[in-house]
Amino acid sequence: MSTSTFERTARPRRSRTRSRTVNGRPALALSTFKPHQFDLRPACASLVCPDCETWVPITGFQTREPKVVPHDTGRAGKDVAVRCRLGSNRLIIIDVTVKKWQQRLEDGHAQTGHRCPTTVLRKPTVVPASAVSQIAAQKQTPAADEPGDGRPLWLLRKLRWASTESAVRDTDARRAQLPDGEAPLGAPPVPLKTLHPERRAG
Repeated sequence: MSTSTFERTARPRRSRTRSRTVNGRPALALSTFKPHQFDLRPACASLVCPDCETWVPITGFQTREPKVVPHDTGRAGKDVAVRCRLGSNRLIIIDVTVKKWQQRLEDGHAQTGHRCPTTVLRKPTVVPASAVSQIAAQKQTPAADEPGDGRPLWLLRKLRWASTESAVRDTDARRAQLPDGEAPLGAPPVPLKTLHPERRAG
């Protein structure tokens, strides 16, 4: 015959037990706990066991000898059944009134409720300044009639100006020699040199 074995899980923690066993360790004073580590409402009197850090009911809450109920270290019905022997049946000194506990609990919520998350302001990355020619090449883009070939626009314009510089300067020189006054539209160009007509041999 094959025997099947199963792993026992933590037992439910009853608020009232019939055990008269008392832990020999010093009693726990509720005044040494933080307000959110225990609950003084009679219907669910409990605290966080300082040994296994689990919520445990308080038995005999309104009697002379309130104590922590026997409990396992894990969650009831889920974790492995490991008895908390250091914290079970330990006496409790209730030296905090329900009114004072509620006030301390409300004060703690009021203080944490006004806290705002700190916004981290990251320092911007400093980019080294570019040269003037690099800035001009980055900001300028070729116009529709100035297709680029990969070279900076300022270089293309410089090369084009060099190729037409002589013609432009010649045109400017001729304009400077024109007489004052407006020339009629469609008129032939005004001669800049003195004409000497040749006589026909007769």
